[in-house]
Amino acid sequence: MSTFSIFLVLITIVCFLLIVVIMVQNPKGGGLSSTISGTQMLGGVQKTTDFLDKSTWTLATILIALILLSSLSFTGSLSDTESKIIEKTEAPANAPAAPVQQTPAPATPAAK
Repeated sequence: MSTFSIFLVLITIVCFLLIVVIMVQNPKGGGLSSTISGTQMLGGVQKTTDFLDKSTWTLATILIALILLSSLSFTGSLSDTESKIIEKTEAPANAPAAPVQQTPAPATPAAK
């Protein structure tokens, strides 16, 4: 398994977790904290909102870092790291030279 494939799996997992955390939140501040209205929960409602907020920012930061690291490890067939101009100019130089045909020198007429 290549490094890029590992990063791709990690990015997919982090994206899924980020979607879940965002969907649990309510844009008006209700979200998960509104369903937990009792104070018998550990930490209370305010701690749940803080946890969801911090986990959203943490997952977003991890996602950006994974994307940047995966772009550094990408060595797929689509990457264009070699110059086509250099390949074209080097191709004739590497080809075997055609044998030079020597033509016989013209005979000089004999002096009389």
